[in-house]
Amino acid sequence: MRTVQRITTRNARFQQWQSLLTNRTKRQRSGEFLVQGVRPVTLAVEHGWPVRALLHPAGRRLSGWARDLLASDVPGDRVEMDPALLAELSEREEGDAELIAVVALPPDDLARIPLEPETPFLGVLFDRPTSPGNIGSLLRSADAFGAHGLIVTGHAADVYDPKSVRASTGSLFSLPAVRVAAPDRVLAWLEGSGVTVVGTDEHGDTDLDAADLTGPVLLLIGNETTGLSNAWRSRCDRTVRIPMHGAASSLNAANAGTAVLYEAARQRRAAGGH
Repeated sequence: MRTVQRITTRNARFQQWQSLLTNRTKRQRSGEFLVQGVRPVTLAVEHGWPVRALLHPAGRRLSGWARDLLASDVPGDRVEMDPALLAELSEREEGDAELIAVVALPPDDLARIPLEPETPFLGVLFDRPTSPGNIGSLLRSADAFGAHGLIVTGHAADVYDPKSVRASTGSLFSLPAVRVAAPDRVLAWLEGSGVTVVGTDEHGDTDLDAADLTGPVLLLIGNETTGLSNAWRSRCDRTVRIPMHGAASSLNAANAGTAVLYEAARQRRAAGGH
């Protein structure tokens, strides 16, 4: 029978988990992050992400889902925690938090993203995003529209920030997301693959719906304020613009990425692809 550990005070282990909410360096050093919510936790388990601990509140009747998960053969410690402490980790009201998973970080290895010559590759690269919520939202859209992976480059918000994890609504666990410091590593990975690098820019060469996105492409989405860096702009094979109407001069970066992903998926369906 599995032993249940108990935490009733802000001990060292609790403080370590608490630091994962706000401290990227601590997440990286410990190699773990926090996940909550039925769908995200379920997808993390289904896709084989290593679970290091499952945290649940003491003295509360749990849902069938939570009871089944705690009783399952999913590895990791079972930790019964004072409800007020669990609420702090969940960043929700006490009583709303039912179960938090402590999950191991995967390696930032581009090989996690399938890049096969016979597959019409569709990838997304987010250049220096400042908002973790935008990362999670773009992950969700990339997953929904059949992309093979998301790359986050440069000095950027963290893929594993709680705001990103929440905004992805579980897509983080079904779609590879890889953090890469500089363009050269991405370009070396793409070399010989036949992938076209397509940048998005309000002054792009071609309207989005006039650009052929049916072949293998990597779609570049720029920083929310400054757009694509010069380093990436100079490496684009071509650029596209989203036709705009009304008073808006631009879209939120995640929304722009969603529009481009939808158009790529639409073209591929029309061409008889997946």
